Amino acid sequence: MTTLLNDTAGNKKSGRGQGTHAGAEVLAIRGGRPLHGTIEVKGAKNLVTKAMVAALLGETPSTLRDVPELSDVAVVRSLLEVHGVTVTDGDEPGSLVLDPSGAASAHFEEIDAHAGASRIPILFCGPLLHLLGEALIPDLGGCRIGDRPINFHMDALRAFGAIVDKSYEGIRITAPDGLHGANIELPYPSVGATEQVLLTAVKAKGVTELKNAAIEPEIMDLIAVLQKMGAIISYEPNRVILIEGVESLRGYDHRSIFDRNEAVSWACAALATDGEIFVQGAKQQDLLTFLNVFRKAGGWFDVREDGILFRRGGSIKPVVVETDVHPGYMTDWQQPLIVALTQAEGESTVHETVYENRLGFTQALVKMGADIVVHPHGLEGGQRRVPRRALEQAAVINGPTPLTGAEIEVPDLRGGFSYVVAALAAQGESRVSGVGIISRGYEKFFDKLTALGADFDVVG
Repeated sequence: MTTLLNDTAGNKKSGRGQGTHAGAEVLAIRGGRPLHGTIEVKGAKNLVTKAMVAALLGETPSTLRDVPELSDVAVVRSLLEVHGVTVTDGDEPGSLVLDPSGAASAHFEEIDAHAGASRIPILFCGPLLHLLGEALIPDLGGCRIGDRPINFHMDALRAFGAIVDKSYEGIRITAPDGLHGANIELPYPSVGATEQVLLTAVKAKGVTELKNAAIEPEIMDLIAVLQKMGAIISYEPNRVILIEGVESLRGYDHRSIFDRNEAVSWACAALATDGEIFVQGAKQQDLLTFLNVFRKAGGWFDVREDGILFRRGGSIKPVVVETDVHPGYMTDWQQPLIVALTQAEGESTVHETVYENRLGFTQALVKMGADIVVHPHGLEGGQRRVPRRALEQAAVINGPTPLTGAEIEVPDLRGGFSYVVAALAAQGESRVSGVGIISRGYEKFFDKLTALGADFDVVG
């Protein structure tokens, strides 16, 4: 029997007789129970937060729909409000109206205080330069999964004619002569840098050509948002995006693409716990690569009009996975999959080619009984689709190995979700600390665990 605990966002947390613990950071999880039930995924964090920033570019209010209740969304909302944007609830649940008519400059201290560990302030640069002629960026945070250099962003802004000045407070960016179109080629198809170019180029004078751009579905959805606002954007084969600058943009009314990362996470949870989860709102088209790997790993799925049902189709099978930019297998998807692969009958290999430190989370899985060896410089040989990168690592997972409960600490957003899934799949009780970070990317996380039959307490 469970009780419900209020959290700081007004959601409910499941516990068993533990009382009220606002902002609780530790879960006691009793594993060995398959997850069964239905959960709903809403708008993608990686689109919603960027579309909120895009509202700064419009001369009229914008309406964004299917906005999830996430701490990252709350951070962007507070940053917009610090800059004078009025943010109110829209005409349906999960919608926001963003009115930039009162936009104004903010101080380093204000931005830093509201940004917390988020890296989103860097994407305010282009819109603020067009609107106010100045943008300020404090020190940037984010998940500790490897180096996320901002030089791609700064180089792109300089190409548009911006002046970048660094100080002990952060970075001040100005554009005394305005911004102009540029020819930019990214060293790597970075999602963040592609978003930076899009948000800056749409009102820059002239034409911008962006080569080696990211083409993730969330990028395409951001392009759709900007086109609704009056932007002229086209994309060509081989990762080339062309943007013709316009003098003014209006507000938009847009319903966000669903959160692919959350949908995949729950699919892997069904596989790892031998459960059955219907992910309402998930769509096949944007999950093709994952669904192929899921099927090869022994998963079964049923695509329906309103979502996708996930479960095992028999024993879990070993697979070889190489993470890559879209349309490859996303780096955000390998962590929950690795949890399931600890139960595969044989040897699996995951090549992580995007972030250099993203396999560090496997240490806790080893503590729980998994047989995982991380090769810090990757593996030579074998047939590879993704070209080797100097920073890549590889994890070799031998299974099946029974997992047992342990005390583990969340390292990052996706790793945190994966630890909870591992604890749910393990025999015995686990204590998972630092779970607050999971609210950055998973809406009503405790509610969803409860709906799926998880047995856990919030204990501190």
